[in-house]
Amino acid sequence: QAIQAINGYTDMSAEEFTDMIFKKIDVNNDGELTLEEFINGVEQHEDLMELITKSFDLSNVLKVIQNG
Repeated sequence: QAIQAINGYTDMSAEEFTDMIFKKIDVNNDGELTLEEFINGVEQHEDLMELITKSFDLSNVLKVIQNG
């Protein structure tokens, strides 16, 4: 939920957000992500790469804190 809020995905539930990620990168559809699936999935989807990058960039956290 925190990652959603920081990155502007507040219009969907945490479950919907997770499902969206899994549908994009769980290539064998087993409901689990291996490290290889995760890395390949993030590398192949620019929007996920941006999401992960923003999640580790604390400047976004500071903006959220400053804006209440």
